Amino acid sequence: MTNSKSVVILGAGAWGSALATLAKANDHKVHIWSRRSSRTLEKLVEDADIIVSAVSMKGVRDVVSQLQGLPLSPEIIFLTATKGLDPQTTCTPSQIWQEAFPNHPVVVLSGPNLSQEIQQELPAATVVASNVTSAAEVVQLVFSSNRFRVYTNADPLGVELGGTLKNVMAIAAGVCDGLQLGTNAKAALLTRGLTEMVRIGVHWGAKQETFYGLSGLGDLLATGNSPLSRNYQVGYQLACGKSLTEILTHLQGTAEGINTTKVLMLRSKQQNISMPITEQVYHLLQAEVTPQQALLELMLRDIKPEYNE
Repeated sequence: MTNSKSVVILGAGAWGSALATLAKANDHKVHIWSRRSSRTLEKLVEDADIIVSAVSMKGVRDVVSQLQGLPLSPEIIFLTATKGLDPQTTCTPSQIWQEAFPNHPVVVLSGPNLSQEIQQELPAATVVASNVTSAAEVVQLVFSSNRFRVYTNADPLGVELGGTLKNVMAIAAGVCDGLQLGTNAKAALLTRGLTEMVRIGVHWGAKQETFYGLSGLGDLLATGNSPLSRNYQVGYQLACGKSLTEILTHLQGTAEGINTTKVLMLRSKQQNISMPITEQVYHLLQAEVTPQQALLELMLRDIKPEYNE
């Protein structure tokens, strides 16, 4: 292909590997870096056009600080594909990247993208969002193919929060299925979950309509209905009577929804945002209530109009 890019992917987990597969399929030059890499980060980023962050939330600040000490080309685009919130500052990953590299465009990638399905070459779609339209369009071209459709968006915060907040709802959805509550309950939960995501996101400064797109509703439907989702698995197994410690011992990879729930509760108290589902997920993760008690709390809330909030 003409205009081949050099793409460095930070993070060799399932998600980083899936993104590498997509870029390689378009004949881009791809390097994957992890802590165990034999090549140094400095060597890899020398000629990079795009640096993709696919590390877990807890690893973001570490890789940011490593890169800050390196001589980087001013043309480099940073692409963040991490879904989570910083426990210390409640910042999103893109806010951390943008603060560290104020003169570089930062693009967010998020959508209903279960990495296992992407590796199996099943069709999927995603969103790339940035305040710099041209940067989002460059990334769009790098990853787009006949099996991976990439849309651009001008609301990076909304796209990022959609992918982050739905992890909490995916835990709740897993609980719903683990308790075998049926289709009606699941539909109600996901719908009210989306309402809660919109409420939190708009309060944060995101655009409401973004949450009805691929990175909000789309991702919620994927992870709220799939055993491939780690967050769904956490909820499902809690409902089946396992302890969180037991679940996490056998879980491959990070269930970002656990940390996100804690951060959201902090934000809820600071800014008085109503988030009843998140609150019950938090109490459940803290082992303060059983899955059945959490359900009862949600069902017995004061009755009210659907949209008069």
